[in-house]
Amino acid sequence: MTEARALWTVAPNRCEIRPESLPPRAPDQALVRARASGISRGTERLVFSGRVPESQHAAMRCPLQAGDFPFPVKYGYSAVGIIEDGAQAGSRVFVLHPHQDRFLAPAAMCVPIPDSVPDHRAVLAANMETAVNVLWDARPLVGERALVIGAGVVGLLVAHLLARIPGSDVTICDIDPRRRAVAEALGAAFCAPEDAPGERDLVVHASAAPSGLRRALELCAFEARIVEASWFGDREATLPLGEAFHSKRLSIVSTQVGAVAPAMRGRRTHGQRMALALSLLADPALDALVGPATRFDDLPAAMPALLNPPPGEVPPLCPLVLYD
Repeated sequence: MTEARALWTVAPNRCEIRPESLPPRAPDQALVRARASGISRGTERLVFSGRVPESQHAAMRCPLQAGDFPFPVKYGYSAVGIIEDGAQAGSRVFVLHPHQDRFLAPAAMCVPIPDSVPDHRAVLAANMETAVNVLWDARPLVGERALVIGAGVVGLLVAHLLARIPGSDVTICDIDPRRRAVAEALGAAFCAPEDAPGERDLVVHASAAPSGLRRALELCAFEARIVEASWFGDREATLPLGEAFHSKRLSIVSTQVGAVAPAMRGRRTHGQRMALALSLLADPALDALVGPATRFDDLPAAMPALLNPPPGEVPPLCPLVLYD
């Protein structure tokens, strides 16, 4: 038996590290020693606070989750580690696994990390995979005027990918002016909601706030597309669909990473999509999205402030957990 320790959320806004014994490794599994993991603040904040709607308990399960919503639950999906035993032993891999220092995972879910991508940046793989799927759902065109509402990790990664399309005009909009430097470093212009440019051909909404989606409707050009990348948890979003929504012939498209987007379904598997996401993390500019670093042992005490910073503090984008 291999001894391990895992982070469990046990009550609203409270988590703890629990020991566990891993069973013998099955032939199709790998034993992985974690080196780093990333905290996906938007989703993990909902889990941490117990705000996953009962109707979405099945849909919100992460691939290797243990326990059930609301509590206790072992949650997370951004682990980087080394295979200690099993096929490809010694390989550095990304796994959709909760925060845990050692774990067993299906070997097929252990995706090799390119040498050009360091551990701390590789924890962004799940978010980059989401951003790739957003673009596949959005189907952007050369020369389009695009707006991304919400400068969280997914929004910033979407803007970064859109900005690499020739002739594109990409702006990212957020209520926090402190996101400007990161947005510009990733190749996009930045604006406050009240200064957002109108007549956008494509709007990606990633703010997780109903007001952001309503603002998206106001900024669309004729027959523009809105791609809804937020997940609202147990909140409702009311929209003014009786105004310009019909006369402008606007479209709202849902995007969710659980399924490969229709544009590539049948052409790319989930594993191929993840491999693509990892390859896109070779850009050092993406280091701006990662941090601060917290030791795994300190995570139960640090998690409340990482997910809900005190007023006046800059919210982190992707907090990093270190195990060595």
